[in-house]
Amino acid sequence: MSEPASPSVFLVDDHALIRSGIRAEIAESVRIVGEADEVDAAIELICERRPDVVLLDVHMPHGGGLAVLEAVTRACPATRVLVLSVSDAAEDVIALIRAGARGYVTKNISGPDLIEAVQRVAEGDAVFSPRLAGFVLDAYASTSDRAVDDELHELTPRERQVLRYIARGYAYKEVARELGISIKTVESHVSAVLRKLQLTNRHQLTSWANDRRLI
Repeated sequence: MSEPASPSVFLVDDHALIRSGIRAEIAESVRIVGEADEVDAAIELICERRPDVVLLDVHMPHGGGLAVLEAVTRACPATRVLVLSVSDAAEDVIALIRAGARGYVTKNISGPDLIEAVQRVAEGDAVFSPRLAGFVLDAYASTSDRAVDDELHELTPRERQVLRYIARGYAYKEVARELGISIKTVESHVSAVLRKLQLTNRHQLTSWANDRRLI
């Protein structure tokens, strides 16, 4: 069986010495198909050469790595971007991952680890330096929690009570008995909940509540 082809890689960094060092570390294990030191040239050449992976610095003039990432993600989505940066700031990591980067590693990474990261990203994996992975998980967890809070904030306290009973499988008359209100009032609350959450039936409501662990 033949060996799989080495991934093609494009380097984007505004420091020639950094690019030279990266080439020296990885050139024997990947195919370097180009490099650029500024935003416009990087976007043009990447979209022309369609590498498997772009190794991208974050802090560059004229919009920086984020501008390159956003343009490449739109124009050639099959190309995956691995951020390679001196920065390990949470805001940098989160912004680049949300914009479409498949991974984020810092420039103190070893040559062999960088080669492995490039190969994994080329194969479709997401790769992060260990400390940075926690930032990503925390960011998405907090985003999810805020989204649930925002949706629940649309409901009145009574509507939230009714939501939980209905999602647990209670019949309208059972909800009415538990809350000391009329069946007609329960029906009115359910209609309001469905409308505010943009759902159409009890089944969707139950799935919505289950997905958000509200039951």
